[in-house]
Amino acid sequence: MDQQLSVTSEVGTLKRLLVHSPDSGLGKVVPSKAQDWLFEDIVHLDTIRKNEYDYYTKILLYFLDPEKIKGKLAQVDAQEANRNFYKPDHKDFFASDKVIELQWLLAQVLENNDIKIKLVASVCAIEACTYETQKKLLNYSATELAKTFVSGTSSDKQLLFAPIPNFIFTRDIGITINDHVLLNKPAKKARTREALLAKYIFFNHPLFSNYKHHIIELSDSHHSFLMPKEDDDRKITLEGGDIMVVSSNHLLVGVSERTSSEAAVQITNILFEKNIVDKVTVVKIPKKRDYMHIDTVFTQVKRDVWVMLGNFSRKAVKHEDENAIERILEIKKEEKIKILQFHRKSPENPIYFDSLEDLLVDISKNDLHCEGDVRFIFSGNNEFPYNAREQWTDSCNLLALKEGVVLGYDRNDKTTEAFKQAGFSVIHAKELIQELEAGTITVDEMKDCLILMPSAELSRARGGFHCMSMPILRTPLI
Repeated sequence: MDQQLSVTSEVGTLKRLLVHSPDSGLGKVVPSKAQDWLFEDIVHLDTIRKNEYDYYTKILLYFLDPEKIKGKLAQVDAQEANRNFYKPDHKDFFASDKVIELQWLLAQVLENNDIKIKLVASVCAIEACTYETQKKLLNYSATELAKTFVSGTSSDKQLLFAPIPNFIFTRDIGITINDHVLLNKPAKKARTREALLAKYIFFNHPLFSNYKHHIIELSDSHHSFLMPKEDDDRKITLEGGDIMVVSSNHLLVGVSERTSSEAAVQITNILFEKNIVDKVTVVKIPKKRDYMHIDTVFTQVKRDVWVMLGNFSRKAVKHEDENAIERILEIKKEEKIKILQFHRKSPENPIYFDSLEDLLVDISKNDLHCEGDVRFIFSGNNEFPYNAREQWTDSCNLLALKEGVVLGYDRNDKTTEAFKQAGFSVIHAKELIQELEAGTITVDEMKDCLILMPSAELSRARGGFHCMSMPILRTPLI
């Protein structure tokens, strides 16, 4: 059987992932509702598509499915005005089974009439639609219905229910852990429909038919229904940005603004009971919008290289014109992070880590068997105020296409400097695409490289390329 699902690291060569291109719903976010829909600002849809996200799609195709793009770039670029290449409801859609569009999968699932009836009823229930609307949706084609479910807009351009603009952040709908999928339980109402659509895709699409018994859902605890709204930690909430598969035997679980302690407990117990991993490390970060998930604080670049926010480092953030006393006082004001590691054979005896660096060094040395020094690249080059500014625009939220080759935002200048100082080459996406098409550079020969992606509008959505990807297949690290 061709393996469809296997992720055993954060940096193994990426072979297959789930994505969602910005849809028309993103262009309907209004200022008064932006924060309800988890956005800090409104974005310009055409710019985010044509000048930013489309570069992401092209790069992914060159790395994962070059037959869909190689030799066709001029033709694709000539179609930029109508963007048919990127539209999952158009006959000219790139339709890759490696760079997999969620709306495309959803349309295929909806070809089954029984599933269509159930999902229409479910969506209409959670969105409080009228009975007439429900009957109307049942008459849509599978392609039209998938588009409506995602954008909220009907085929006759009526807004039937709210858009789900966060659907572009596919990391948060679920996470692949070895050959299992852990589905999310969103903390915010704005993401309820996303979770429902993801559930139907994973349980019903042929791509995952051999893995139905490998899908993990979290159930609400028996007492959570009686808990007051303020008692968030007793409720089961989970988003994929708080889960990292750092080795086949070791999972990191973040407890954050979006993932509760109760969820971390349930995840740990399930994974140990099913013998999926031997270690689960719980990383509790401050519940602040600045951080949101652990992947906004750190991500992995290579086995022995990590990018991280210096606020959680033993190394003090550098301030201009500060003296020793000021530096010491600043350290004392730093927000705390709490790290506990549980082992399957003795969960009652957790190991405590004093700092995030200690944990990441331990992963590199003991899980990934690195013999040399473990290196850290800091957000904003660990200089105030750039460290905080660039972390806000996802300097720590990088996606590894393969070990050492990562995607990041071009606006994070100081972080880019830090990568260069660490010996990484830097190339802009537009230049890289031209070179890949011309054959002057190949994917296989690229190493230790930060690919800079255009980001003026994408960064307003508060998510980087780690957020905008759900890897479902990576080659194992040797």
